[in-house]
Amino acid sequence: MTKADLIDEVSRLAELTRKDSEVIVETIFDSVVRSLRVGDKIEIRGFGSFRTRQRKPRVGRNPKTGERVEVPAKKIPFFKPSKELKDLVNTGVPASAPAATPAAPPAVQ
Repeated sequence: MTKADLIDEVSRLAELTRKDSEVIVETIFDSVVRSLRVGDKIEIRGFGSFRTRQRKPRVGRNPKTGERVEVPAKKIPFFKPSKELKDLVNTGVPASAPAATPAAPPAVQ
């Protein structure tokens, strides 16, 4: 799914114009980026959490020339999915949903 697909989906489900849906999606993404930039953690219950991780400086190699390259320390965004999201992706059933009871066999007449 692309950002355009997401905008179309919001527009369709919320019965909004595409322009209004685009503003909503862009605002959410901008808010996430701003929060991560200042070091905040974003937690969306039932979906997952976003945060940054600090990468240490290291020495890399240019694959073309083999030359050593100093790679500086940097922050990278990291997403950790919730247990509910993992369960939905793998089984289609959220962890919080009650266990389905098997249906009783039809009565014989």
